[in-house]
Amino acid sequence: MELTLGYSPCPNDTFVFYGLSHGRVAEDLHWQVRLADVETLNELARKGALDVSKISYHAFAHVTQEYLMLPGGGALGKGVGPLIVTRDKLTNLSGRTVATPGGLTTANLLLTLSQPEDIQLLAMRYDKIMPAVASGEVEAGLIIHESRFTYPKYGLHKYLDLGDWWETTTGHLLPLGGIMARRTLGERRLRRIDEAIRESLKYGYLHRRQAQAYIAEHAQEMSEEVRNRHIELYVNDYTRDLGEAGRAAVIELFRRAQERGLVPPVPQRLFL
Repeated sequence: MELTLGYSPCPNDTFVFYGLSHGRVAEDLHWQVRLADVETLNELARKGALDVSKISYHAFAHVTQEYLMLPGGGALGKGVGPLIVTRDKLTNLSGRTVATPGGLTTANLLLTLSQPEDIQLLAMRYDKIMPAVASGEVEAGLIIHESRFTYPKYGLHKYLDLGDWWETTTGHLLPLGGIMARRTLGERRLRRIDEAIRESLKYGYLHRRQAQAYIAEHAQEMSEEVRNRHIELYVNDYTRDLGEAGRAAVIELFRRAQERGLVPPVPQRLFL
């Protein structure tokens, strides 16, 4: 049986899935791989188009009837949050236009939870946001992924680190995204898939030089230094296993979002 697998071209995802996608591990599993930006993956998840996929936790809240979250392969932790950046130094964002990387990203949910209700959101592909802020097309931008390392090159100022805001406000880790899998695959196959993702992560660490060409191929114009910093930040102990701290962080995110009517109620069992 061939399974569909979606993940982003970001270095943390291509690092995690290098071994799996290249048949270096878990040869008993067969994959049809789809690489796409995170918001495209979120939309595909809403349509039920993939068996296994990276997904923003915000989007996951909308598909929990059909999917479970696997313990391995995700992006969460401390100091991993999206940033709000501006060209001019601002004291508040009330009434301002903020470019965001998509309505179903966790970054967008954090923005909504933390900022005045009258901000104006403009969806934009994540790599287009910093140029739009720098040019004055928008007054602020919500940046994710490697942009947190490169925004000073655009002459931009950090308005707020949403990871710091979340950690200070809640005392929890920041859950950004994880690997979901279709519930109907069944317990045995789901556990094998999760095991395979951990095998792939281990393979990436053991053969990091071998994986570099694949990571670089999909990292657009990112320098090797930025790629490595990206991997070091987003691939961490919680990528191996969400653990209790990671699960508690996701539940708290969903609780706060549900209080605001931003996500629907979710099943009691969210995690494999």
